[in-house]
Formats: sequence, C-alpha cells, structure tokens
Amino acid sequence: MASSSLTDRPWLVVGLGNPGPGYAATRHNVGQMVLDDLAERGRLTFKTHKTNSTVAEGRLTPGGERFVLAKPNTFMNVSGGPVAQLLRFYSLDPSRLIVVQDEIDIPFDTMKLKFGGGHGGHNGVRDVIAATGTGDFTRVRVGVGRPPGAQAAADHVLKGFSSAERKVLPNLISDAADAVEQIATEGLTAAQLRFHTGR
Repeated sequence: MASSSLTDRPWLVVGLGNPGPGYAATRHNVGQMVLDDLAERGRLTFKTHKTNSTVAEGRLTPGGERFVLAKPNTFMNVSGGPVAQLLRFYSLDPSRLIVVQDEIDIPFDTMKLKFGGGHGGHNGVRDVIAATGTGDFTRVRVGVGRPPGAQAAADHVLKGFSSAERKVLPNLISDAADAVEQIATEGLTAAQLRFHTGR
C-alpha cells in the first residue's frame, strides 16, 4: 500500500452515550456532544450506518485529516459491538480510534487525555475493550465531576448539568473537540501538554 494512502487513513472518533432524546443532555452523553461540535466544524451530517451507529464522515478543514465521527445506537454498556464493527468496516487499527467519554473521577470543566490502560470503572469503555480485544486506543476523558453527597454515580451521570455548569459547558465541549483535532494533527503528547496544564 502506498504511503500516501496510509497517511490518508481516517481517524475513528466515537462519542459514547445513550440513544434517544431523553438522554441527549445528560452527563453520560457528553462524548456525543463533542462529536456534534466536531461535525458542525466540518459541516458534516450524521447518517444511519450499517454498523449500528450514526456516522458523519469527512474533513473538518480543507486538506486536513479525515475523520469518521460515530455515535453507537446502543446503550452505553454495550458500546463495544458497534465500535468493533466500525474498525472492521473502515479497516482501521485501534491506534486510529479516539473514544470521547464522560468521567466522574475528573472535576467538571477539565479533561484528561491518554492512550491505553484499563477502563477505570467506565462501563462503556469496558465494553469497547472487551469487544475489540484491546485497550490500545486514545481516550478523551471529559470531566463531569463526582456525584454530590450520597447520590449514586449511575444516577449522577444520567442527570443533566446544573444551570451554573450549563453556562460553562459549551467551552468544555469546544475544548474537548479541540483536543480531538490536536491528537489527530499533532499527536497525543502535544494535546496533553496543552490540555493537562490549563487552557
């Protein structure tokens, strides 16, 4: 295969969440909010795909990296099947996969970027690892904060953001989308240097 075709291989960016309008504005769906931001940047349209996902394909900037933005149509805990199907459909190695997820162990309005490792208790990531047989992919972990008081984590992530958080949320979503773009164009280390040390 020619090197030019190798470099033009797309990045598969998967936003984890739950399907349906009832979940769209919840903390658990912040990954899909980031994909909406990315699609808007490239004027890309999400369409039904045979991998049990909704997919938008294209470049975000003229001559830039190619992206496949995908939202599994399944519930969070069984996200892995569509992700594995997407990798096979596009003939991509998991090293070209970026998973955007919510993370309760990270304070709201911050994020952490990493490659590889375990699932950290996140059921969506757990299922992606199980279905693909590897944890060797990049994660954009968007902080949604710990639940207040004795509230269960499962209840916390299925709730919407507070009014104060909603004022800041667009900036957080935009920053996470910036992080995805920078990972694809400049590499993970450059993105970590920018987003782990304050924005």
